[in-house]
Amino acid sequence: MAAPYANTAARPERGSAGAVARARLARGRCRGGGGREGAGAVRPPPCCGRCGGAGTPTSTASCPGWPSTSAASAGEGEGTLRYVPESSQDKIISDEDVFETLLKVFKALFINDFSRHAHILALLPEIKCKYVELLTIEQKQSKVNSCNHQSQRVFSPEEVLLNTLGFTISRDQSSLVSAGTGVFVTKGFVPKGTVVSMYPGTVYRKHEPIFFQSLGNPFIFRCIDGVLIDGNDKGLSRSVYRSCSRRDQLGPFQMNDESWLTAALQNPLAVGQYVNNCSHEKAANVCYQEFDVPGYFPVELKQYLPNIVYSHDIESHLRCVVLVALRDIKQGEELFSNYYTVVS
Repeated sequence: MAAPYANTAARPERGSAGAVARARLARGRCRGGGGREGAGAVRPPPCCGRCGGAGTPTSTASCPGWPSTSAASAGEGEGTLRYVPESSQDKIISDEDVFETLLKVFKALFINDFSRHAHILALLPEIKCKYVELLTIEQKQSKVNSCNHQSQRVFSPEEVLLNTLGFTISRDQSSLVSAGTGVFVTKGFVPKGTVVSMYPGTVYRKHEPIFFQSLGNPFIFRCIDGVLIDGNDKGLSRSVYRSCSRRDQLGPFQMNDESWLTAALQNPLAVGQYVNNCSHEKAANVCYQEFDVPGYFPVELKQYLPNIVYSHDIESHLRCVVLVALRDIKQGEELFSNYYTVVS
């Protein structure tokens, strides 16, 4: 279970450098977990006791006491660590790049289903004018590229992602033995440094109640500062997310995306909780990067954010976690992450 160690403040020393090993992800698997790390994964030594003495973890992600190879140094061999002087420097790409990518995808999704947002745009006349202009430009381009002059075609979210970023991703049976579901690049090509996915779920700050949600839950993500994200789309976790979502809705304005709880995704990036850990045979090709949504994020696009805070606080920024490509990723490849970073 994740609860005994999820909020621990312990920071074990490692070697003479005194580096602080921080869990990038606490997946809650000190007592097993269905083998999501796959065949050939590194088996850690006996439990350090920081998980409550539950025994040998089934993966390095399940106990905050174990440093591991970093996603950023994947492929350099077992035991390599990524040292980051400050947590703020733990960035593969800049926050501005993350923001611009999300804005680009979300705007494309919004324009693609423009007619459905009439009730929102009626309350935002200035915003409506901007999107009408963007839609007009897009329609003109479509007519140039096609002989079909019928009404605008509505694409699927996956097609919008392909047209916007040049790739699609989807969930399928993992290529790792007994690893369950994984995430694959199904079409196109992902360049190095691209935001390839998002980790959805309810965001819990330190000391907020997550015990019952964490029981048997392999989808608890632990950020560097101890913030937790519950990416489970079933059971109590699912109910909590939906309850918080309805609490925060402002009239016609949806403040987050609930569709990741279903099979019909509104935001096609919101499958990051199903990305499996790397192994000896499968090196990491993506890594996690935390991103705080700025207060000026367009209100009409918040409906695509697959995260919500457990306790409503208008002064805090919403924490999101994106997955960034560590190298070029081709069509047909499965995404693999590494759950640890090391902050010195």
